Amino acid sequence: MNEQDFALLKELVETPSPSGFEQPAQRICRREMGTVTDELRTDVMGNVIARLPGPAGAPRVMLAGHCDEIGFMVRYIDENGFLYFAPIGGIDAHLVPGQRVHVHGAGGPVLGVVGKKPIHLMEAKDRETVVKLNQQFIDIGCANAEEAKKLVAVGDPATFAVGIERLQGDLVASRAFDDKMGAFIVCQVLKEVKRRGSVPVDLHGVTTVQEEVGLRGATTSAYGVDPDVGIAIDVGFATDFPGVEKKDIGEFVVGQGPIISRGANINPALFDLLLATAREEQIPYQLMGAPRGTGTDANVIQLNRAGVAAALIQVPLRYMHSPVEVLSLADIDYTIRLLTALMPRIAEAKGFIPN
Repeated sequence: MNEQDFALLKELVETPSPSGFEQPAQRICRREMGTVTDELRTDVMGNVIARLPGPAGAPRVMLAGHCDEIGFMVRYIDENGFLYFAPIGGIDAHLVPGQRVHVHGAGGPVLGVVGKKPIHLMEAKDRETVVKLNQQFIDIGCANAEEAKKLVAVGDPATFAVGIERLQGDLVASRAFDDKMGAFIVCQVLKEVKRRGSVPVDLHGVTTVQEEVGLRGATTSAYGVDPDVGIAIDVGFATDFPGVEKKDIGEFVVGQGPIISRGANINPALFDLLLATAREEQIPYQLMGAPRGTGTDANVIQLNRAGVAAALIQVPLRYMHSPVEVLSLADIDYTIRLLTALMPRIAEAKGFIPN
């Protein structure tokens, strides 16, 4: 990944976009996809949909990467100015105490910390108990509720106050790779397809919203696009670190290529085409057995209207839904290459009805 592309990934990942509050990130997606097409719209849900028209009669292809991230929402401000909150999406209560957060108020981000009783003051039994999220609180440094309410309000979202950092090799750590990395890939595939000249399919790049709270944006955008083929780009569980049982979900290693899912949620002809494309283009890949509907946008895309030929491509990710998600930049590049190379093969395919 070159420095210009990395700068875009960094900007997108670090721009706050908890589910229901995605527009700061969507403004970036509109800007980027608007450089390659004039057919760009935002629907009433907040999904951004860019179209690269193909030849008459070309299959309609939808690429979907959700731009929302997990976060928090202020639910109550007590008399001393402490903020009580609820999770937006799947938050592990173990991870939250002691974290720095940004509360995104009307006047801009307000730095806060999630407080915790010192271990010296805890009973022995309490040291082994996870504090429930509804009992945790954010301290923004105010003396009372009046001061706090000048800066933040009930309903304001919050995110972990961390951004992208380089580790060794091409590994990087950040919050919100799930799944602004997927939105980044959608933008980059559209640019690369356009750069190569004639567009072989009727291509719709969609950065969806509200995936973390129920696949909501993909449900409505798929209905609006009505694709013949729909491919969700998301993160997948890496299992190459201590404590993960590979027998449960498989063996997936960061840096060894995207994960291609196979199972009930995946159209078998499209799956075969993805594998053939990866092999012909010498792109490394990993296989995941998915015996039921996946918890991704691919699930609702497949079930749209009378049914869609669906696929799921995932970038291996360590420590999902934490402030320190880790992935390989090479896996992102592999995924962009794979999806770009797939487009003319979809155009040449004889159809995707299983037989």
